Amino acid sequence: MLAKLTAKNQLTLPKSITREIGNAEYFEVRVEDGQIILTPVKIQRADGVRAKLAALDLSEQDIADAVAWARQP
Repeated sequence: MLAKLTAKNQLTLPKSITREIGNAEYFEVRVEDGQIILTPVKIQRADGVRAKLAALDLSEQDIADAVAWARQP
């Protein structure tokens, strides 16, 4: 089965594949031995928050300090 990569780096998965994997909207993507491996994942809201915190390089202590500061009268 073939899939074509567009000029905008978009890839359309064949319908038979999407039927087999179910209703996946997001995929983990990795390269293994020259092959592209797509693994369906379910994104939780908390995952997005964790990703944002990781990008900002905030620690749990930074967050605790911010919450304590915000709760001051």
